Amino acid sequence: MTKEEKVSRLIQYLKNENRSYDTLAEPVDSVGKRRLLRSLMNVRFPGPALNGYMELQDELLTEEAQEKGLVKVEELPTAAEEFGIGQVRNADRMSLWRGDITRLQADAIVNAANSQLLGCFVPCHGCIDNAIHSAAGIQLRNACAELMEEQGHEEPTGKAKITPGYNLPAAHVIHTVGPIVGLKVTEKQKEELKSCYVSCLKLAEKEGLKNIVFCCISTGEFHFPNKLAAEIAVDTADRFLTGSKLERVVFNVFKEEDYNIYKKLFKKALL
Repeated sequence: MTKEEKVSRLIQYLKNENRSYDTLAEPVDSVGKRRLLRSLMNVRFPGPALNGYMELQDELLTEEAQEKGLVKVEELPTAAEEFGIGQVRNADRMSLWRGDITRLQADAIVNAANSQLLGCFVPCHGCIDNAIHSAAGIQLRNACAELMEEQGHEEPTGKAKITPGYNLPAAHVIHTVGPIVGLKVTEKQKEELKSCYVSCLKLAEKEGLKNIVFCCISTGEFHFPNKLAAEIAVDTADRFLTGSKLERVVFNVFKEEDYNIYKKLFKKALL
């Protein structure tokens, strides 16, 4: 079965789950078909899938992960190797990497989630929550739904939950809810963002993980200023690593702006 045939079959599975999709036309081009499949996955509510869906979905997502190319966290240069020794004490246990977080082969990647913890329901949205759930498969939303049902309330800002990574190269996903900033960042929001990093680091250590990859929590849809967020991220991780068994903390960025911000922080000389 070709990749396009797998996509068409999976679209049909999801259309069969919901009769309101009966009139939904399948695009003729492969890019359009793949976008439709992702959209249907994005809007799908948690629940078991029809027989045969999971196996075919996993086969497709594994194939796509291989096509994108896997990046092993332990093979990334450390910040100390790339930028020298500056004011960051544990730069030899940190890395900065720019690219698609769903390519990273790590013990855990961090997802900037919303308080429902169910992923992004907006079809093909550009947020990291959508990207991670789309690459992991519908199992990730199902796992998050189980956690939330057990918890009985929305996930508080600054806390963290862990799930398997399913079809991601990362073994686990750690979900954390960052603060949503309005016109001005408050001291409370600064502490909440710090709490996101501490909660994720503590959870990773508790689970016996050796490495963790952070995205730029709260800087996208939640409007936390990029430079301040990076300063909190690096300082919090640096303090935590002193006395921690974690071997590597990776800061994953997608935009050049964020890469330059982190680079300057690592290159900043000791006073």
